[in-house]
Amino acid sequence: ARSRSSSMLTMRALLNALGVKDISEAIHGQAGLEALRERKIDLVLTDLAMSPMDGLELTRHLRNDEKSPNPFVPIIMITGHTEKYRVEAARDAGVTEFLAKPITAHNLFARITEILERPRAFVRCDSYFGPDRRRLRSGLAGARDPVHDRPVVAEGPHRLRLLLLLAELGHR
Repeated sequence: ARSRSSSMLTMRALLNALGVKDISEAIHGQAGLEALRERKIDLVLTDLAMSPMDGLELTRHLRNDEKSPNPFVPIIMITGHTEKYRVEAARDAGVTEFLAKPITAHNLFARITEILERPRAFVRCDSYFGPDRRRLRSGLAGARDPVHDRPVVAEGPHRLRLLLLLAELGHR
């Protein structure tokens, strides 16, 4: 068995400090998809640089594959690669929020709060499915579970069921 990376342990400690206790872990996108199929997840935190399936491929799969376990799940992309083309690629894949390393508790809390308090409507067009990329502060309803007609995300950090996907050391 592989030991957990220091990044995974640090992120878990930050999430615990914010009140998030129900955390599943995976070390690459394929393992993350398996976790999403096995249990209800309210929020995905994923690293951009993972192997064999990176965060962009995971996001595209979750948003567009007809067998996706949850195409509406909010996704926060974590990366140290903040070049404009990478941020745009994450946005265009359907990422809900983008979080640059180094991660602080304040920045992590701000992204989670944004998702919980101001969920964005999902849009579908020929080339995109995901959260509305426009940052409107109006009365647009957030993503809703179409089966149960309720918001997709939990009511607060302490109620989140979170999936954490971070690359193991050596896979960055």
